[in-house]
Amino acid sequence: MSIAAPTEPSGAGQPTPVADVAGESLLRGAWRRLRRSPLAIAGAAIVLVFVVVALAAPLLAPYEPASTQWAGLVTPQSVPGPATDHLLGLDSFGSDMLTQLIYGARQSLIVGVVSTVLGLSVGATLGLAAGGFGGKVDTIVMRLVDVLLSIPSLLLAVSVAAVIGQSQLSVMIAIGVAQVPVFARLLRGSMMLQSKSDYVLAADALGIRRRRIVMGHVLPNSMGPTIVQATLALATAIIEVAALSFLGLGDGDPAVAEWGRMLVAAQERFGNDPRLAVYPGVCIAITALGFTLFGEALREALDPRQRR
Repeated sequence: MSIAAPTEPSGAGQPTPVADVAGESLLRGAWRRLRRSPLAIAGAAIVLVFVVVALAAPLLAPYEPASTQWAGLVTPQSVPGPATDHLLGLDSFGSDMLTQLIYGARQSLIVGVVSTVLGLSVGATLGLAAGGFGGKVDTIVMRLVDVLLSIPSLLLAVSVAAVIGQSQLSVMIAIGVAQVPVFARLLRGSMMLQSKSDYVLAADALGIRRRRIVMGHVLPNSMGPTIVQATLALATAIIEVAALSFLGLGDGDPAVAEWGRMLVAAQERFGNDPRLAVYPGVCIAITALGFTLFGEALREALDPRQRR
């Protein structure tokens, strides 16, 4: 005896088939949740403004960076404040403050992106080796990662920068090295989780080579959390760039505008001219906040448990 499929009655008494509900891909669902998230919108807006200002610095800045043509206006007691020609006033070296802040955004973007890409590349390679090969390779790589994780990231970056020397390249390498263990452990954990999935067991049963399974299926499905972490790492990188410059380990060229160096120069005049420290400090805080908000929103949007 067969059982009829459930139907919904129509107005005429005839059964009407229930309409199928279309599925939704993970990326489409993530995009829908991002558009509805106020935090994601706010973070994306801050990041967009930061990137535009950094890329269009030569067009937006009213003067040349590190120009000291107004140095004669600066006295030991005071620094000229906002005026018609200088909307944010001058800094302690006689340079236009607005110009320095705009070019400082470009410096932070370049160093932050390059260092994050470096850390992601090396960390993902280690994570791929550990999660793909397993066994002794996994043990060796993870012990190395554990050693790096036992050192605070800023202290590790300071140590690497001090060994390499004072330059922009050393800052990029130092921050990238500090990010390597985070990416390595995250990708390795994601790959270990994916390797227990049903599709991997089915592929093994069909006799597909392990290398093809790892590179063609496990790795692509494991990159989501790593990409989200890269967005959050940009916020950390911007803060660490300023920290290394504040400690005197940044670019040694005084003509290079950098937010951390502006904080150092403002220390001696903080009592009389606090704006010299407030402006770059606010830029660092808002930029880091933007990347953090967008990264957290992206993490929630890509979380399968959040799908509705």
